Amino acid sequence: MSELKRVLIEGFNEDKMEHQNYDQGWAQVYAARQNNLILQSEMIGCEVKLDKLCAVVVVGEVRGYIPLEFSGVSDAKELRKMIGEPIAFKVINYDRDGDTFIASRKEAIEHMEVMTWKRLELDAVITAVVRNVDNKSLKIDIGGIQVDLPVQEYSYGWVEDLREVVQAGDHFKVKVIELDNESKTVTVSKKAVHASPWPDCTKRYIKGGEYVGKVSGVVEYGVFVNLEPGVDALVPHMRFDHVKTRSRVFIRIREVDAKKQRIHARIIRKI
Repeated sequence: MSELKRVLIEGFNEDKMEHQNYDQGWAQVYAARQNNLILQSEMIGCEVKLDKLCAVVVVGEVRGYIPLEFSGVSDAKELRKMIGEPIAFKVINYDRDGDTFIASRKEAIEHMEVMTWKRLELDAVITAVVRNVDNKSLKIDIGGIQVDLPVQEYSYGWVEDLREVVQAGDHFKVKVIELDNESKTVTVSKKAVHASPWPDCTKRYIKGGEYVGKVSGVVEYGVFVNLEPGVDALVPHMRFDHVKTRSRVFIRIREVDAKKQRIHARIIRKI
């Protein structure tokens, strides 16, 4: 469908519309400051103001600045990583004549953290946002609370490197599996949100059975072969050959342990 070109409309005043958007932005800024509200906007860049590096955000058409000391991160490198991401903040001061406001992401995060602790319950399912990714763990944010998510709790089955499947800014649901409000500790799991393939998968993979799988990981003590989402067999390294991640192989099951959720097999040949 082609875009309609600009047309004349009786009574339409474009300058008035832009001014109205500008005033709506200031209305949001005023309300946030007076009512201690949290706003959220994309961080569009960084600028130096009064010799301080600041994140730049926009509310409506009103430009705001979050100094590094109010950003909730430790250095300029971490601040710049957030460019292009939506960030939460509180308005702490404004200058209508200068068409700007000053905000604090740190205060917003602290506010959200307090509210989240009040609402958290065991077995609750909550949205998490990925802040940092390592090969075997994630740093995630659940309502202002920073939590480590180990690879074992990301999904059922073997994950060779989380950096290949997750990136900062990703969203997903996690389940609270341990909670201590007094010590302010919480443990969450992404895989607990989903149904486990065990023990139902034991009906599909039996001792002596031969199946096609894809190599999901290669470690010192063996090779993991994925048979279906969440189900991986551990096999010894091939004696006279090698396999790589994502290689297709033909395996024979040697043992199925439903209690320990393990399948042991050996590679018959590469495909």
